[in-house]
Amino acid sequence: MKSRDEKFILKEAQITYDDYVKLPDDGKRYELVSGILELMTPAPTPKHQIISTKLLTILMNSCQQEYIIFASPIDLILSKTEARQPDIVVIHRNNMEIITKRGIEGIPNLVAEILSPHSIKRDRFEKFKVYARYRIPEYWIVDPANEVLEQYVLVNNSYELLNVFGREDTVQSEQIKCISFTIAEIMDAAAELPR
Repeated sequence: MKSRDEKFILKEAQITYDDYVKLPDDGKRYELVSGILELMTPAPTPKHQIISTKLLTILMNSCQQEYIIFASPIDLILSKTEARQPDIVVIHRNNMEIITKRGIEGIPNLVAEILSPHSIKRDRFEKFKVYARYRIPEYWIVDPANEVLEQYVLVNNSYELLNVFGREDTVQSEQIKCISFTIAEIMDAAAELPR
């Protein structure tokens, strides 16, 4: 039996995004990781989904005049062999040409991942490296267990931790000025749900 941190690789031969989109829809979510198809399982928890929805709502309410905001599932196509599904994706309206029929084909301004017990390793290590390699300017890791948001910004070719926002801290971004909310606002939306 596989542990929660082990990858579920469905096809070991390298494939491209074009191969990936031709696969039959089986109702499951996948990511294309260096040409390898990986199953994202299990589905996010109810708490994860409420936090994601609340974060999406807050960002849409404050930023949608300047930015397009997406919530997973949406393909972020970084190359022919790399397609990820971040929990939240923020794209400036001046960069809308990267939004296509297939998904997002280019570099967004910000991506966010909300940690779940089964996604910690993927979000903290694998996606961290991939998002930096493709030069996404800002990466957030939202940690519901500790009620914090870690804000990473790209410096040269790697991420540096700029800030860790706790419950009562106001999250702000130098790059995306319309962002302003507290961690309590998003965590309290899911407070009654099990971890």
